[in-house]
Amino acid sequence: MKHCTFLVFLFLIFTSCNKELSFENETFEEKSHLPCKNDCPKITIDIPIAKNKGIVADSINKKVFSVVKEIVYFGEDPAKANDYNTLSKSFIDSYEEMHKKFPTETFGWEGKIVGNVEFHSETILNIKIDHYTFTGGAHGYQGFRSLLFDPKTGKTIFTDQLFINKKEFLAFAEKKFRAKYKIPSKANINATGLMFENDKFQLPQNIFYTEEGLLLYYNSYEAASYADGPKEVLFPYEEVNQYLKYQ
Repeated sequence: MKHCTFLVFLFLIFTSCNKELSFENETFEEKSHLPCKNDCPKITIDIPIAKNKGIVADSINKKVFSVVKEIVYFGEDPAKANDYNTLSKSFIDSYEEMHKKFPTETFGWEGKIVGNVEFHSETILNIKIDHYTFTGGAHGYQGFRSLLFDPKTGKTIFTDQLFINKKEFLAFAEKKFRAKYKIPSKANINATGLMFENDKFQLPQNIFYTEEGLLLYYNSYEAASYADGPKEVLFPYEEVNQYLKYQ
């Protein structure tokens, strides 16, 4: 009997350790309680929550939350927002406080955060966050964030860690970028009106692994004005695998 109990114990340990990392989207929503007729302030956060992998899932979830908080939180004490419900409420609370001070100047605040698992292989996990916020002014701000992880450990993989030789990939990417946006090879990278810092081509803050290939995505203001919109270049994997540590 003891022998059987021990075997059952080992089986439970084995199956729990071999559960695959999985994700389930959860939605959090908050609305203002102040009277309004149109464009009533609202925030919606729809985000993938990692499950089944203990420390690995916890590490991924903490990183995703910290990035969403960076996008959404308006309060003076970030430590107060430690979950998505509190975070959503903080956005609306900030609106209501602002509205009390400037009732004729605040309207239509909105936050919409949508996350999804963009890519998942044995060596790399990519979560994409599509975010839009409007808190007054001429227009809101929309952008994409790429979060890269080692699916075995849950640790963040930074852009600089993606490449076997970043300098070589940078030169390759610049040629492709110039070709797509019709920038002469010997001209300044900003010759056609782009806004690269120090007049030098740079990799974007967000690089995505997609089913179609490796995507370099420059959000608005990163390489061009808001009016010119985001810029992007997609590389089929057969063109860039030689540069990548993770495939």
